[in-house]
Amino acid sequence: MSTTQEHLLIGDIKDDILLLKDGGGALVMQVSAVNFGLLSEREQIGIIVSFAQMLNSLSFAIQIVIQSERLNIGSYLNLLDQAQKAQINPLLKSMMTSYRQFIQTTIKENEVLDKKFYVVIPLSKLELGIIPTREALYQKVKTVLWPRRDQVIRQLNRVGLKATQLESRQLLELFYNSYNGSGQEFTPLPQPVRLNAPKPVTAPPPAAPPLPAPQPQPAPLASQVSKTHPFMVEELEE
Repeated sequence: MSTTQEHLLIGDIKDDILLLKDGGGALVMQVSAVNFGLLSEREQIGIIVSFAQMLNSLSFAIQIVIQSERLNIGSYLNLLDQAQKAQINPLLKSMMTSYRQFIQTTIKENEVLDKKFYVVIPLSKLELGIIPTREALYQKVKTVLWPRRDQVIRQLNRVGLKATQLESRQLLELFYNSYNGSGQEFTPLPQPVRLNAPKPVTAPPPAAPPLPAPQPQPAPLASQVSKTHPFMVEELEE
């Protein structure tokens, strides 16, 4: 039975870099947004010119990806309900009720989308050439992509945009939501369990040898007389 992973171009994610199955690589950066419609005409022209200069300065290919999903305001409505219950002023409480109804009606009648912007820097296997091992492929991809990443970040800063490279966990979550939908909860893989090295078993210290039993002292001879005993003199009969 085939799985989804068999149809993906991604072979592995290592140290925030995508390693592709065909021998190439890529990295993904998330870019901030600018409310272009609120800018003046002069500011809009400045951004357009700076962005065109950035594209013309690149000597490699990039991909611009826009991800759109319907905005979920459930948590925001719950926050408004809590603030409304805590409000003491009846006038402010009535205004918060009207504001909540306005927000809820606007979301239902109009399709409000949450947009995220990404810049992908791909690296094809033709640029890398023939590489014997997977570790050598990773080192070559990293060596080529990192200077390109720094150049794109500098050029986007001139436009007024901030770019941040996605980490490995963020990449996993991004692709998981892309193929499973944002409604599914992303569950990361469990961390490997590290077992502590067993402590060496030390033998108990040897017991002290038993002391020899006291030897019984020989009984004193009858002929022996204590030094403190008085001498006895007997007369011999003739």
